Amino acid sequence: MHGRVVSFAEYGAFVELEQGVEGLVHVSEMSWTQKIKHPSKVMAVGDMIETQVLAVDPAARRISLGVRQVGENPWDSVGHRYPVGSTVEGKVRTITDFGAFIGIEEGIDGLVHISDLSWTRHVKHPSDVLKKGQPVRAVVLNIDSQKQRVSLGLKQLTPDPWDKAIPGRYPIGQDETVKVKKKTDFGLFVELEFDIEGLIPVSEIPRDSPDIKEGETVTARVTKVDRGERKVALSIKAHIKGQDKANLKEFMKQQEKFDTSIGSLMKDRGN
Repeated sequence: MHGRVVSFAEYGAFVELEQGVEGLVHVSEMSWTQKIKHPSKVMAVGDMIETQVLAVDPAARRISLGVRQVGENPWDSVGHRYPVGSTVEGKVRTITDFGAFIGIEEGIDGLVHISDLSWTRHVKHPSDVLKKGQPVRAVVLNIDSQKQRVSLGLKQLTPDPWDKAIPGRYPIGQDETVKVKKKTDFGLFVELEFDIEGLIPVSEIPRDSPDIKEGETVTARVTKVDRGERKVALSIKAHIKGQDKANLKEFMKQQEKFDTSIGSLMKDRGN
């Protein structure tokens, strides 16, 4: 029904449908996507508007009206406009402790949860990665039209390096010279590529080794790459043991050459 806006309250607008008959449009019934704080934000006294009758209570002499019901609910078709797996562009509207809301169209935001910001970094707060107003691209992960939620991910724009890149870069048995980032009671956290940390457990540090401080570099051998737990383990002991074996092998190789040389010399003298 068409009616004329006659007055406002904090909670809605009163609309005259005919002489002496008014209905209330509650602020929650003014928009499918926007959270209207006051009806004056979307209409003015004297405006002629189109409404839909939602409920009639003759005993209380109340008529409930809706404005948003006159138009299509954009959440009904959001899945067609932004299918799961597609890439969207928007700007960061709000940052919270658990993620960032990205405006992908007027009144519709998508949430990038903190766990979907990076494959490798341990992000403590979304503001470490994103800033309010920053333009971003993201991948649609899930859409719940009933709850009016769109889940987005930033890390999904690139392949997970834990699938191939990290295991390829750090094969088991490879020695790495790395910088100690953090020293704890249970081991040393060291800097690796791809913004990841490796752990040298205290059990893999020789007891007679000098005190290792944060910021120093050490050489250790890769002993484990766990994709499930996303951890790389290294060992100084394994590196030293490997060096000892390599030195022994080289010594034996040189010894063989020496023995061959002595044998040839004796043979020549015999002739």
